[in-house]
Amino acid sequence: MEDEIRILLVDDEPLVRRSMEKTLIRAGMEVETAAGALDGLARFTAALEAAPFNLAVVDLHMPDLRGVDNPDAGLELLSELLARQPALPVIVLTAFDEVGRAKEAVTRGARAYFVKGREAGLLELVHTLLEEEDKEEDGNEA
Repeated sequence: MEDEIRILLVDDEPLVRRSMEKTLIRAGMEVETAAGALDGLARFTAALEAAPFNLAVVDLHMPDLRGVDNPDAGLELLSELLARQPALPVIVLTAFDEVGRAKEAVTRGARAYFVKGREAGLLELVHTLLEEEDKEEDGNEA
């Protein structure tokens, strides 16, 4: 794994976003946050040239790329992120009643989904996905 892990965290709920951000920062990761898909895509695109993100955590229901509240905004953002960086590990955040839609996100290319409110589990999932990414990179170099 690289020394500095960069995470893009996109969620429109300030308390949820701040809680997850604190958890990831305490684990030594650099976290950039956005409150909607449009801002998240802008931050992602700006980072691609200088210091790309190692992983993205994206809410399903938030303002979309037009700034309109949309239950599928996370799916829209997922597609845009993967179009620009196909190997990017993406975790989709979900509320309890959105697990079916989160599974749809995995079908579309997200690496995992995560139910909000269990930050310790999020950290474990982030580490697992980054370790898998490292193994894939090591396998491609051999």
